[in-house]
Amino acid sequence: MDGTLWRGREPLPGLAAWFAFLADRGIAYVLATNNSYWAPAHYVDKLAGFGVAVPVDRILTSSVATGAWLTHHVARGSRAYVVGGEALRAAVRGAGCTLVDGLEPPADVVVAGFDMHLTYVRLRDATRHLARGARFVGTNPDRTYPAEDGLSPGAGSILAAIEAAAGQAPIIVGKPEPHLFAAACAVLGVAPDRTLAIGDRLDTDILGARRAGMWSALVTTGVDDAEAAVRGPVRPDGVFDGLDALRVAWGGAR
Repeated sequence: MDGTLWRGREPLPGLAAWFAFLADRGIAYVLATNNSYWAPAHYVDKLAGFGVAVPVDRILTSSVATGAWLTHHVARGSRAYVVGGEALRAAVRGAGCTLVDGLEPPADVVVAGFDMHLTYVRLRDATRHLARGARFVGTNPDRTYPAEDGLSPGAGSILAAIEAAAGQAPIIVGKPEPHLFAAACAVLGVAPDRTLAIGDRLDTDILGARRAGMWSALVTTGVDDAEAAVRGPVRPDGVFDGLDALRVAWGGAR
C-alpha cells in the first residue's frame, strides 16, 4: 500500500477512483503490505480518512503472515524475542508464543520487523539470542519505505544489522517470498494466474508476483521508476505512472 495507494499521510492521485472502478467491475481485491508495524485495523481507518471503505479481512500485513507462519512452524509455547511494533508482538502472541523481554530466559525464535523505536539494546539482545541458537524470522526485506518527505530505513535495514552482527540470515515471511501472495489468493478464492499484483517495488512486489505465478504491474509512484523496470533483471508485465494510468489502461473511464 505504501507507495502504491499513498505516500506517508498523503493519498496518491486516483485512489478513490481506483476503488470505485474495482467496485463497478466486481473485481475482488486484497491489500497486502510488507509493513509490519501497523495492525489491519489501522489501514481500515487510514483508508476511511481518504474516503475509501475497505473491510478489515481484505488487508494482509507481514505481521499477520508472520503469525500464521509461526503457527505452522514453531511449537506453541515457544519463547520469542520480538524486534518490532505492537502489531508484530500481538501476532507472535496470537501464534501461541511467549514473549521474552531482555536476555532471560533464552528465546527459541527471534522475530524482527520494522521498529520505529529501535534501540541498540534491542539489536544487542536479538544478536545474543541468535548466538544461543534461536531461529531468526524476519517479516520482510524492504530496506527502505517511501514517506511523504522521502525514503526512510525499513525492516530490511534492521534485519541487515542483526544479520551482520549474528552471522545468521533470517527466514523471510513477507514479499517477495510466497506466503503473502498465497494468503491473498486464499482470501480471493482465485488462482495466481487469474490475479494481478500491483506494487511500487521491483525487488518485493514484482519479483514476488512472478515467483507466485501472478501477473504484475509496477506503479512508479513509490520506490522504483520505469527506467529501473527496463534495465533491471525483474520485469513487470506492465509499467504505469499511477493508479489512474492503470485504471485507464484496464478500460476505466478517465
